[in-house]
Amino acid sequence: MLSRLYGVLLPFFVSFLLAWLLDPLVSFIQNKCRIRYRGLSVAITLILFVGLLSLAIYLIIPAMGREVKSAAVAVEQYFAHFDADRHFTPEQQEKIQSTLDGLNLKSLLSYPEVRSAIKDFIPQLGSWITGGLSWLSELVVLLIGLMYLIFLMIAFPRIRANWRKYIPQKYYTQVTTIVHELSVNMNAYFRGQGLVALCVGILFAIGFTIIGMPMGFVMGLIIGVLNLVPYMQALGIPPCILLCLVQSAQTGQPVWLTLLLMTIVFIVVQTFQDMFLVPKIMGEVTGMGPAAILLSLSFWGALMGVIGMIIALPLTTLGISCYKHYVLHEPFATEQGKSPETVIQRIKKRRRTRRAKKTAESPSKE
Repeated sequence: MLSRLYGVLLPFFVSFLLAWLLDPLVSFIQNKCRIRYRGLSVAITLILFVGLLSLAIYLIIPAMGREVKSAAVAVEQYFAHFDADRHFTPEQQEKIQSTLDGLNLKSLLSYPEVRSAIKDFIPQLGSWITGGLSWLSELVVLLIGLMYLIFLMIAFPRIRANWRKYIPQKYYTQVTTIVHELSVNMNAYFRGQGLVALCVGILFAIGFTIIGMPMGFVMGLIIGVLNLVPYMQALGIPPCILLCLVQSAQTGQPVWLTLLLMTIVFIVVQTFQDMFLVPKIMGEVTGMGPAAILLSLSFWGALMGVIGMIIALPLTTLGISCYKHYVLHEPFATEQGKSPETVIQRIKKRRRTRRAKKTAESPSKE
């Protein structure tokens, strides 16, 4: 039943997750601006969110267009002035030429395997084109998700206050404890991982700009966004290799030098992330090793797709906590007062401590 209803439940689940993440901002705007109606604060939040996103696109797209045009011109000039004698020996050039001369497209297409593959590919190509024309249904799903988001953001205070009423008294303590544990873990994880992704994106953008990579600043920010899912920044390596080839064509530098500089940037940023950022910012949010993290990402990604990979670590942490509580009979971390802390909570705790010290010292000075 879940597999059949996956397409229906996914927009609601994504909208609920976004509403939960944006609820503190909506409450902050409503309280600070003293707005009486919750719907108005939701509208202001969405306008700010869409405005910032549109501003980022407005600033990034022209820069990307200029970089793509200059890269295309550089590649065209590179191949126009390509000197085969500098890169290949006469024997290698002769072998390449003989191989190209020996290719007979007509005889190649006469092979039964190739012909059958082409016959199978043409109907598949038609289905791909038909699927690409189904953008209207995707737009409808997007609009439904937006409506879910608006309604959930407006009703979120009532949901947060009244959801406990629907739990049977027999399971009230267990369910509320588990939900509280999940909320604490997800809150700490998303805040910490978002801050790590922001720092990593800025570091990659600075590093790529220093080495002169085309679209380096934009590519660094994209890798930072990918870093919202642990180890997902590896997907940025193939585009970076292509950009290094473009850089080599533009500047005339050896390809190995541009690839070496890109590798150095990746090693430096990754080392700084693993040795400093993650321990300082994330703290003990997950408490899992790299192998357990990869297994968690694979498991929840297979079950729920990209959304499962995003929430994989909080759910796995909750599963470990439930196992320790119900099987090993250990109390939950929140019951012991050991909820995971991010750097944000630690900064707030230090501020409260300093204020308490100042308050305690002020009467003695008087």
